[in-house]
Order: sequence, then C-alpha cells, then structure tokens
Amino acid sequence: MQNASLNDVFRQNVENKYQIYNALFMSLPYDKMTNIGMLLPFLYEESRTGYEKGQSPEEIMEEFFTSHTTLSDSKARIELLFKLVQYIERQVVLFDSIEDAAFEDLHPKGSYQDLEKLLDDKHLPEDKLKGLGVRVVFTAHPTQFYPNAVQRILHDLRSAISKDDIAQIDMLLQQLGKTPFVNKTKPSPLDEALSIIYYLRYVYYDSLGQLYTTLKERCKHRGITLHRPLELGFWPGGDRDGNPFVTTEITRQVAKELKLAVLKSYYNHLKEIRRRLTFRGVEEKLTVLSNLLYKAITTSTEEVDTPLLMGHIEGAMEVIRQDHNGLFLNLLEDLRDRVELFGVHFATLDIRQDSRVHQSVMDEILRQILPGYQPQEFSLSALLDQGGKVTHGLLSTTAQDTLAMVEAVRDIQKENGIEGLHRYIISNATTKRDVENVYGFFLLQGYSSAEIDIDIVPLFETMEGMENAALVMESLYSDPLYSAHLTRRGAKQTIMLGFSDGTKDGGYLTANWEIYRTKEVLTEVSRRFGIQVVFFDGRGGPPARGGGKTHDFYASQGPTIENRRIELTIQGQTITSVYGNRLQAQYNFGQLLAAAMESRLSQSPKALLDSRQRELISRLSELSFKKYTELKNHPLFVPYLENRSTLPYYGRTNIGSRPSKRGGGAQALNFQDLRAIPFVGSWSQLKQNVPGYFGFGSALRALKEAGHMEELKELYRNSAFFRTLVLNSMMSMNKSYFPLTSYMKKDPVYGGFWNILYEEYELSKTLMLELTGQTILQQDEPLSRKSVRMREKMVLPLLTIQQFALMQIQKGDPLSELYEKLVVRSLFGNINASRNSA
Repeated sequence: MQNASLNDVFRQNVENKYQIYNALFMSLPYDKMTNIGMLLPFLYEESRTGYEKGQSPEEIMEEFFTSHTTLSDSKARIELLFKLVQYIERQVVLFDSIEDAAFEDLHPKGSYQDLEKLLDDKHLPEDKLKGLGVRVVFTAHPTQFYPNAVQRILHDLRSAISKDDIAQIDMLLQQLGKTPFVNKTKPSPLDEALSIIYYLRYVYYDSLGQLYTTLKERCKHRGITLHRPLELGFWPGGDRDGNPFVTTEITRQVAKELKLAVLKSYYNHLKEIRRRLTFRGVEEKLTVLSNLLYKAITTSTEEVDTPLLMGHIEGAMEVIRQDHNGLFLNLLEDLRDRVELFGVHFATLDIRQDSRVHQSVMDEILRQILPGYQPQEFSLSALLDQGGKVTHGLLSTTAQDTLAMVEAVRDIQKENGIEGLHRYIISNATTKRDVENVYGFFLLQGYSSAEIDIDIVPLFETMEGMENAALVMESLYSDPLYSAHLTRRGAKQTIMLGFSDGTKDGGYLTANWEIYRTKEVLTEVSRRFGIQVVFFDGRGGPPARGGGKTHDFYASQGPTIENRRIELTIQGQTITSVYGNRLQAQYNFGQLLAAAMESRLSQSPKALLDSRQRELISRLSELSFKKYTELKNHPLFVPYLENRSTLPYYGRTNIGSRPSKRGGGAQALNFQDLRAIPFVGSWSQLKQNVPGYFGFGSALRALKEAGHMEELKELYRNSAFFRTLVLNSMMSMNKSYFPLTSYMKKDPVYGGFWNILYEEYELSKTLMLELTGQTILQQDEPLSRKSVRMREKMVLPLLTIQQFALMQIQKGDPLSELYEKLVVRSLFGNINASRNSA
C-alpha cells in the first residue's frame, strides 16, 4: 500500500470499509428498525432517478411507498420515515468514524511535516519566529448535533475501526442502534461547556502537549524559544451575545470546571509518571505534588497556581539530574510542558456581549448616577471618580449581571490566573464608544485603571463595522486613557473580525475582500502607533462563514497584514471533524503554525497584491455586492427562508442553549437579528448554499464581457488569496444540488425567486470552471470530492424526506404537526453529514 496513490488508500480504507461495515450494520436486529436497511437503497434509487427526470420529492415518495411498501395510511408512512431518518443518522456516524480512522493513512507524510521543514530551515530568520503562535477558540455555537453519548460511541468506534476489531465494531454498532440521537431538552450553557471540556481532557491535553514538546525540541538546537505557540480559547459560559441563559454564576461555574479538568489531567498524568519515577528523593517530591493536586480537586480549600506546580516539578527534575543520571527526566519534562501550556486554566475563557446591550446598560447606569445625563455628552474620563456609586438593586437584571461579571473577573483571574480570563469581546462594534463602554464598566465597578488587567476586543462584523474600524482604532490609539491601558497590556491590541455576519450582510466575495482590506488598514494604523495588532477571526464551518481551506487562507496573507499570531474560532462539527482526535488536532494546529510562518516569510508575487490585482478584486467585489444586495432586498428573500426552508425549525432542535435569533421573543423575523448559523444552515439544508457563491458569477460575467477574462485567469494563477476565495466558493457549490428543489420553479409565489438562485448558481459554476481550467468542481481535490460524493449519496434519501415533509406542511396537511417533527429530526443527519454546513 506504500506505493498506492491516496485515491487507492481512500478507496480501500474508506469506501470499501464503509461498504463492509454498513452491510454488517444493515443486518443487525434493532428494535423497531427491522428491514429498514433493505428499504434505503430503494429510496436512494427512486430519489436519484426521480430528480434526473424532474420529479418532485412528493412524487418520488409516492412512487417509493407504492412500489416498495404496502403502506397506504399516512401515519404508518410517517412512522416509516422516522425510522429511515434514524437509520441514516447512524450511517453518517459510521462513515464519520471510518473516515476519521483513516486520517493517518490519508496524511502519510506526517502530522505536521510542513511545520517541521520550516523549523529545520537553517536560513530561517529567527525574528520571523518571534511572537509566533496559534489560538483556537471553541465557541458556544450549536452546530454539533451529536449528544455526548453518541460522541463517545463515535470515539470508540473510530478506535475499533482503526484496529479492524470486528467483534468490538459489531457491539458498538448495536449500541449505536439503540442510543437516542436527540436531546430531550435544550442543554444549558454549562452543559455545552462540559461537552467541550471533554475534548480538552481527552484530546487536546495529549495532542497539544505532544506537539508543544516536539516544537520545543525542534527549536532548542537553534537556541530559539517560542512563547505560548499553542493556546486554547473558550466561549461556552462566557458568550452572552443573544443568550439570556449565560449569567455571571454560569461563567464562574465554567471557570471552576476548566480548572478542575486540567488539574484532573495533571493528576492522572502524574500517576503514570510515578510508575517509572520510583527513585529515592524523587518519589517523595512527586507524592507531595500528587497529594496537592488531589486536595485541590476534592476540596475548595487548597489553592493551586501555575508557579506552585512548576516549582514542585522543577524540584523533582533537579533531583533526577543530580542523583539519578537524568533517567526518565523526559517524563517530567513532558508534564512541565503541559503545565506551561495549560496553566491552571486549560483554556482562556472569553466574555462576549453585543455593543447595543452595552450601550443600553451604560445609559441606564449613568442616568442613575449623573443627573441630567445625555448620551452625546459621554466622557470616559468623567467616570474615573464614579467607582462604587452605582446602586445595583435599582438596575435592570441585564445591567446588574453586566457589573457582576466585571466584578467576577477579579475572582476568576485569582483562581485561574490572568490567562484564565483576560478578554472582553464586543459584538457588533462600530464606534469608539463601544470600546469605551466596557472600559467604563470596570471603572464604575471600582477598578483603578491599573487594575484593569483585561484586553478589550472590538468585533467588527458588519459592513458598517469594517468600514469604521480604522477610524475607531485610530481614535482609540490617540486617546491618552486608552493608550495608557494598551501600554500596560504590552502595546498589543486584539481585534476580531467576523465572517458570518459580514457574509450575511455583504455576500461571500465582498465580505472576504473587505475583511482582507480591513486587516491591511488596521495593520498600517496599528504599526504607525507602535501597537502590535492581533487579528482574531470569527470563522465558522463552511466557506460562507469563513471556513474552508484554513491553512491556505492564512498562508495567502502577505506582509501587509500582521500575522505573528493566528486566532480563530471553531465550533460544532469542526471541533469533531477537523480537531476531533489526537492526530487531526496535531496536524491542523501544525498546519496553522506553518501557515503563520509561510505568510511571514513569503515575499513572492502570490502573497502580495499589486495595484492591478487589487483593482480587479475590488471591481469583482463591487459587482458581487450589488447582485447580492439586490437579492437580499428582494421582497421574497426572508419569506422564502421562512416558508420554503427549514429556518423556522432550528430553534426546536434542542442542540444549544442560545435562541436562534438575537432579541428572541415571538416578534416577526428581522433579517438583522437573524443569526448566521440558522441563516447559512437553512440554505445548506435546501442544498442551495447561496451565501457561499451568490454574486460571484455575475461579477465574473461582467468582467468577462468587458474583456478581462484572461486577466482574471492570471489573477487566479498568481494570487493565493484570490485562488483560495475561488476554491472555497467552488466547495460550496459542490455541496449544492438544485434538482432537490426544482419543483419550486413551478411555485406560483416563489418560482421566480428560485430561478434567480438557480441561474446565479449555474452562472457561477460555469465561469469558475472556465476561470480555473477545471472541468468539474473540486477537480484538483479528489479526496475531498470523493468524501463529499459519498456523504451526499448517503443523505439524498434524507433530503427527499425533508422536502416531502415541508411540502405537506405547506399544503396544510391534517398531520402537519407530525410532519414538522419529521423536519426537525431530518436536520440532524444532514448537518452532521455535511460537517461544515453551518
């Protein structure tokens, strides 16, 4: 197999194994699922041939029921459909496990070879490594539909498959068939946090610990020290934006759970180390450390911090060096590295809230303490002597919690260290006042300026926010009070840029281009003021939310963008599918570090955009934005999503604690309040993926008609940034399937709107294939294309069922309530199969 191509490896280790284990799965005797496995191939074939003939999902389902069952009663048919959905959900888990188990075989060159090559380069300038690092932030966004029990089965199944343990696979498949896939109730923010803490303990503690040790060894021979090159961030329990269930008490609990989890990891790690370090003088020191950790885990009286743990470890290491010839010293070095990496916080807990909430709270407070207060007269310096004057009991619940959270920062930093909580993120930031409000909350709560040991991070996510970003930051850098704050913070400013709302607001191409330009301008402004800016990207799973080819995206950013550190969010399926096991996590963290280094080293034309290239991309952006804005302003845009997609059903899935839109309540749907996850996810469920390409085709056509196609092809060949944009968009289109909804073109209300979407899809596909010289989408990515093809085949019957149920609801069927439950249930398998669909 060593000489086989990766295509052969995929065929043997993924396709063939899936066929074998799926056949085993189909033959197992599940309660209430008898013969379901036999019916699914028939439904797939009816769907495939039916859509080729232009049939509607309703016609396909009628043909299926008539030809392959004896069911005529509607309730009996619906019951069968629920069973089919449940079966497909489990097929997806099986395929996930098989594909994940093949990860190492599909990446035979090593987990982080690109990074190793760069670090071993003797000509690598050491200054290029200064400050280099990656922070991956787990978000509270609910796009992972697997309950914890199913995730654990998936983990065990992956292990059994990698060993070809047929007996264990058989047992796990039986367990899978009997394990519920649906949460009975919505998880709380604490539940969400605990779910991700599971990954911290059982994946990241080992994977990042080993990667960090390897990095240190690679750099040691050159006398290079990387400072915190790998970091984890954490939003569950701290992200308040639109989630009324996240309170100060929840944040405190999550901080405790993070500390408890890392101490447990150290304790278990130390148990293994003590099996070897049984030497006189060492054993005693490690016993003291073990007892210290045990007391800290089991009681609330033992105070443990990072320096204390490091002192005990270093003391034991010194005894080994002096008295025992350094035997097994590497074991303690490994533990020391973990403590350096994770401290007593494990992952940095971030606070996040919407700027509009902050403004409302600040106005409420200042009306209480400043007679005659007018918002336009706000002055941050006027708050310096107002600390402690607020009467909390007279404030609204939101205002009280805002100040309580500010106060809790002191306690969490004392317990978990400064690294445990040192960032306050402001969603929807558009003005200087948005940052000043947060600084002001700390002053009002009695902090002196010197005591505000926290980074205030504006999140510019809308088109307006990005347009204002440079002026906002220049104004803040010029402000003596805020400038002094940044000096105390090491002259560093973190700025977050959000892909999700940018894409929802301005369309795929424009959002990405504006983020690129905004980074350039903010880099220039920050450098001019002597500030090191760190960009934190709010990236989601699919290209429409900033996902896709992450390594290529960062590697394509040249010296005009500050890039010492890469910070990005991951969520939902991305956690499990991209960073979900040790090998995947090491590989992808290594790739991110390599991308950061490549972008800093690269001076090639592919990393720099010349004036003509900028002109072409800007023109494409303008044309694309115009086309997307026309669509967004179409009177049927929101009604189409409300009445012809799964959008109304996301809130019923019990997958997350957060409402599906900001503001909540029963008021009519407002586009601005609509969250990006259900917005993008609904297009994905329709297999239309509009946010990932709409407007791109029209822009390309306009420039082609103006005679610029050859220039665009040259741009694609020579600009890594533009090429990544195109390839990510093509990925979105490859996961589209318009025949599924082609029946809508006959809809008396929405037929014309559907045609607008379809025509833009066809135009974008045709012109991007011409631009790239490819004949099929993702032609140069055969493994990705094969994976997508298998997953799309798997869920085609599920999509048919979903559309059939939506059609019955639209018709006002007497059993609409049951069909609505079927739609909700159908969301799960399709989202999980897509892996980066929302």
